[in-house]
Amino acid sequence: MVKWFVAPLIAVLVLLIWSLRPAPAQEMRLAILHPHGNPVAGEMIPLTLRAEYDATVNLSELIFPDSPGYDWMQLDTDKWYRERIKGRMWQIFERKLAVFPREAGPLTIGPLTHDLTITGEDGRQRKIQVTSPAITIEVKPFPADAPPLSAHRLTLTDELSTDPAKLQDGELLIRRVTIRAEGALSHQLPPRPDLRERWLKSFTQPEQRSTQPTPEGPVSTVVWEWTMQPITGEPAVLKAFAFPWLDTETRQIEVAAMKPIPFGFASFAANIADAGQARMRLALTATAMLLLGGAAGLVLLFWGRGFRPPAAMRRAVLRWRPSPHVGEMRKAAGEGRLMELLHAAGAHLRLRGHDPQQAPVIRALERQIYSTDPDRNFDAAETVRAVIRQGRKRPPDQAEGAQTLWSISSTPPKRTASRTTTG
Repeated sequence: MVKWFVAPLIAVLVLLIWSLRPAPAQEMRLAILHPHGNPVAGEMIPLTLRAEYDATVNLSELIFPDSPGYDWMQLDTDKWYRERIKGRMWQIFERKLAVFPREAGPLTIGPLTHDLTITGEDGRQRKIQVTSPAITIEVKPFPADAPPLSAHRLTLTDELSTDPAKLQDGELLIRRVTIRAEGALSHQLPPRPDLRERWLKSFTQPEQRSTQPTPEGPVSTVVWEWTMQPITGEPAVLKAFAFPWLDTETRQIEVAAMKPIPFGFASFAANIADAGQARMRLALTATAMLLLGGAAGLVLLFWGRGFRPPAAMRRAVLRWRPSPHVGEMRKAAGEGRLMELLHAAGAHLRLRGHDPQQAPVIRALERQIYSTDPDRNFDAAETVRAVIRQGRKRPPDQAEGAQTLWSISSTPPKRTASRTTTG
């Protein structure tokens, strides 16, 4: 009888003790995973933040910290999924990042803290924090005497709007250079090179930089564009530019280059012939002006008045002699061909003794041609009239000399006599 009573009692006690035992602690693990290579300054280091949670996560927040030691960006959206580990189902969290060390030396990342709201074994929600251990990565110096630039793949395309060796008179050359790097940030790409030369006009468009994240790493692009026009008729070469970069696949330094550009002109021989003819015409005109000036000087001499030097008289006459370029300017203005108008205007001012590069009317015309937002009310005919008015003015560098007069006075100078006594 007692036996039948004790056995059920023992069973009840066992079940009671079993129900009152403490619940097993929920396991929570967070780690920073990284490749164990030999990264250099500026090179992308891929990181994976991986968490394994033996609990149901309802809310979470993980903030990756900024640091003066690196740049970073998230490559993909956070991933949550369930995975069986040692026979148990765990909730897994993963976040993929890329870190770019700014300089050589030890780089420490972390510790990181993941703020969670979970459901415990008892069904209640509670807030907890899971912290990862910090990691330290040894960063090597960039293996070249150049700003750090590393990439899985880098391409440079150099596009020209026409053949620079066969430019026509007044023709513009548009150069567009694009650098695309996989595994680099846009600010790590090289700065825009300076293409300025004395013999070249260069107008630069705004630089375009962009970075696009992908699961394998960022893809960055920079685009440069120039509108160029030689200002002399002689052939010339625009120098090359080289950009060293580290290929992270081969671990070798490569060079992306903007090749030199030889400039030539289809009408170069004609330019030389035209220049020779122009010099001959100028020489004949100068000779005639000298003779005319001499004759005028003799007339003034008899009248006892000053007269201008022959060179000054020649310049004054040149400012009023007929110009073959006026018709060219008017024709180009009427047809809206501003580049031809610019060339004819420059030739007209040079004939009148002016430097076209210093003339405000020429600078205004250049702005209208090369500006990305030209004036819609621009009056080409008024520009022609302004060029003609400018040509009739005395050039600035001749103003002082033009005022110098040779004078022969009819009144003899006073003479003083002195007596020297010797003892």
